[in-house]
Amino acid sequence: MENITYNSLTLQLQGLKVTEFSVYPAFAFILLSYIVIILFNVGIVVLVVLDKNLHTPMYLLFCNLPINDILGNSIMLPRLLSDILRPPSERLISYYECVVQAFTAHMFGTTCHTILIIMAFDRYVAICNPLRYNSIMSNRMVIKLTVWAWGVSFVMVGILLGLTIRLNRCRTLIANPFCDNATLFKLSCENVFINNVYGLTFTVVLFSASIGSVVLTYTKITVICLTSNNKSLNSKALKTCSTHLSVYLVMFLSGTVVIILHRFPQFSDYRKLCSVLFHIVPSSLNPIIYGVQSKEIRQSPLKWFKSKKVLS
Repeated sequence: MENITYNSLTLQLQGLKVTEFSVYPAFAFILLSYIVIILFNVGIVVLVVLDKNLHTPMYLLFCNLPINDILGNSIMLPRLLSDILRPPSERLISYYECVVQAFTAHMFGTTCHTILIIMAFDRYVAICNPLRYNSIMSNRMVIKLTVWAWGVSFVMVGILLGLTIRLNRCRTLIANPFCDNATLFKLSCENVFINNVYGLTFTVVLFSASIGSVVLTYTKITVICLTSNNKSLNSKALKTCSTHLSVYLVMFLSGTVVIILHRFPQFSDYRKLCSVLFHIVPSSLNPIIYGVQSKEIRQSPLKWFKSKKVLS
């Protein structure tokens, strides 16, 4: 008869399935990715803070993305790096640390969507109501949108994890490289119908709001551009909207692959790998996409170095 331990405070992480020969290449790849994520995203935040020319609603709202990327990956990737070098039997994590990790992982994914929603609203106002842009997108509005993006995510994820924490546990194995809500409530032998219903509703509402806001705003922007003979407006719309849309598509496709693979248990190893890449790929590409597309961000370091050179 199988031994069952109820409400154990020590859990075992399954981790990534890596062979003896791929341990160090995998460790090097994730470590390099983490360094790139931290350097690039911290660099973007520092540029926006120091350069007064970047103190515009678009860049202030965008700053939420690198901050989210730094927080989300700093909780997950260092732990993943240490687990890769350990044998599976030693990949242990406390229940409370696991809950914090799961909360952070879901906050990361949810906040990606809510931040891109408010950025879509900013692009809509800038293109469709340029004369009223400064009055609508005031400092107060930027603060309200930022609080909304983080507040909605906090409440939705808080309820998600709250429903899971209430359950008694009879298992100890986390079948994932890191803790998340699904693997946590699967530790329970109780009825998890409410968790499944809320989790599905959570996903549908989030994706519907995210996709709906992007489709609606970009449809209206497209109509404005097609009916306008203003080449300057069309060029501005194409430049700023293509950047936002590229970031959104990278995030959306990465997350969708993970959700789809959850439905196919036979591809669990691919799902684990994709769940890690969901953190790494968008977080690495976001600052690069904005840095390449944005003339202001590209010129900001040059102006800083030139000013230092003149002073010296």
